[in-house]
Amino acid sequence: MRDGIVIRPARAEDGEAIDQVIRAAFASTEFGHQGEAELLRMIEADGDVMVSLVAEADGVAVGHVLFSQMDVEADGRAIAAAGLAPVSVVPDRQGQGVGDALIRAGLNALRDQGVAMSFVLGHESYYPRFGYSPDLAARFASPFAGPHFMAMMLDSNAAWPQGGRADYARAFGRLG
Repeated sequence: MRDGIVIRPARAEDGEAIDQVIRAAFASTEFGHQGEAELLRMIEADGDVMVSLVAEADGVAVGHVLFSQMDVEADGRAIAAAGLAPVSVVPDRQGQGVGDALIRAGLNALRDQGVAMSFVLGHESYYPRFGYSPDLAARFASPFAGPHFMAMMLDSNAAWPQGGRADYARAFGRLG
């Protein structure tokens, strides 16, 4: 990746650096820190991590993305699905493609694992560039249903399910 950014799987020793990235990224938003670092720790403790990637510049963590296991039923059968959250980039690296690279690398890792779908709760003008669609997510009953709830098929040739339900990892329900 440009500017010397390297995307790699997160390691156990990255915990504190990832926590700092998340806190810095969300402190700089209009919403402020809303528990994303705590969410990550709960997902890890529950064993629901599917993909966790770090973006590094000169050996320093500048970004992180997490995809966690979801409980999804589509057209009457359980399917492998992952929820994207959180994605974090330190403020001085935002707008430089780091988040984009993390998300794309994470989606590729999910495809390699044979995961069928991914869901995200996020900004409706940002996530469609990756293939996320509010129209697909609207077919699924979820506590997060609404205009910011989006889904994508990880195999672009796969037919969209007619409907079902989508539940995020257990930690999302415990987040205060």
